[in-house]
Amino acid sequence: MKRLLTLGITFLSFFAVFADEYDDYVSLYKDIAVREMVDYGIPASITLAQGILESGLGKSYVAMEGNNHFGIKCHNDWEGATIHHDDDANQECFRKYDNPEESFIDHSQFIKNRARYSFLFELDRTDYKGWAKGLKEAGYATDPKYPTRLINLIEEHNLHQYDLMQPSVNPKKQKAVKDSISDIKHVFAQKNETYYTLAVKHHVPFGLIYVYNDVDKEARQPEAGDIVYLKSKRNKCEDCTPHTVISGESMHSISQKYGIKLLKLYDINNMAYDSIPSVGQILRFN
Repeated sequence: MKRLLTLGITFLSFFAVFADEYDDYVSLYKDIAVREMVDYGIPASITLAQGILESGLGKSYVAMEGNNHFGIKCHNDWEGATIHHDDDANQECFRKYDNPEESFIDHSQFIKNRARYSFLFELDRTDYKGWAKGLKEAGYATDPKYPTRLINLIEEHNLHQYDLMQPSVNPKKQKAVKDSISDIKHVFAQKNETYYTLAVKHHVPFGLIYVYNDVDKEARQPEAGDIVYLKSKRNKCEDCTPHTVISGESMHSISQKYGIKLLKLYDINNMAYDSIPSVGQILRFN
């Protein structure tokens, strides 16, 4: 009897830990799911259930190595990083993101921008059953039990409560600005923002935001407070006074400050493209 009681306690403890993993996943991503619901109209319960199912609670290979929580494959329109993994076929191409939030945003864009899912947006956002069945009909998954699995996850973990919520943080994008130094439309990066998330928020083509800011796609992400341009920078600045280089500045940081294309800044000052400005050096902009 004592052994049976011990086994029973162990059994219950196992499921308690397992349930905690669901709670942890939802706690991490519910605010993002609610924000995406308000921005794009996809029920938060559906987004969370798909994330749980497609990523195995964030523990699948594609989720761990590529931050891809929705199993979205590359397709012909993807210009970002990729990761390969066996799925329906060997070594299929999956989208790779810098962080999970990018995956949630791309999931919203993926469904919103494809015609085969358009009928779903005629449903009420609280109709998670209709959405679950519609995703299968539209071809999101081949598993015949896909709708049932989504619905069960939503009901077992009370995910439909998030379909009635508003974002805890204002989801509206930061307003683009111009200033006296740079007359080019730009924003100041906020904490944890990436070039990808900024491109999505401000409707800038993904590949171009790197070009506008003279950074490589594999380069570091912007830090809080960095200027990020949403339009192409200038070739020169007739009204800008010469700049004296101070400690810690680079040609890139100066080109960002004044809204001048990096290579043009090198050309104007007759400098090699890989050279570093010295403290006290005077740079011209025309």
